[in-house]
Amino acid sequence: MKIYPVTDPSFRLYGEPITHGYNVSELLRAMEAIPLPEEGTAYEPAIESLEACSIFSQLQDRAYGGLPIQLGMCWGRNTKLNCLEYHRDSEVNLGTGDFILLLAKRHEMENGVLDTKKVRAFRVPGGLPVEIHADTLHFAPVHVDEKKGFRVAVVLPRGTNTDKPAIAPANAEDRLLFARNKWLLAHPDSAQAAQGAYIGLMGENLDLSDQL
Repeated sequence: MKIYPVTDPSFRLYGEPITHGYNVSELLRAMEAIPLPEEGTAYEPAIESLEACSIFSQLQDRAYGGLPIQLGMCWGRNTKLNCLEYHRDSEVNLGTGDFILLLAKRHEMENGVLDTKKVRAFRVPGGLPVEIHADTLHFAPVHVDEKKGFRVAVVLPRGTNTDKPAIAPANAEDRLLFARNKWLLAHPDSAQAAQGAYIGLMGENLDLSDQL
């Protein structure tokens, strides 16, 4: 599949680069200090060493208008789509190096299912924060260099991606709720599907390994 740069006008449908106003150097150093997992990916919603960086209060007060936020990270190695998720708010991402996001839109879903042919790939330069809009489907980044893997900061309202509320599904969307403020569509071949996640991706489980 074609991999577009986030500077391409088509990215405006999914999010927007944050090109000024934040000094990210301290945060990037703190992210680099966290070792990569031996295999696969890791995710922590909130990491103390990242939240101790001065940018944390700036993101909370400016990017989220004063809402309580969490600053965590997704890091490791990945080439596959596997799942897509959405939240009720935007997400801010920042990588220590280049990484690729696989994205689609909620309105492209039909009857709770998304055809993976709708997914687009965008390469994000290291050091550039990007906002991913609330109605954009997204999931774990894809690395550009397998040896280096990826480290991507994930900024969200506090509590997101923690334990989901105990509810009995009362509508179709409730079936997608996988964690707090996290609605998930899993591909049948994914580990999340084996864990009982809602099967909402139809078609090929996209794999970029041959393009990296």
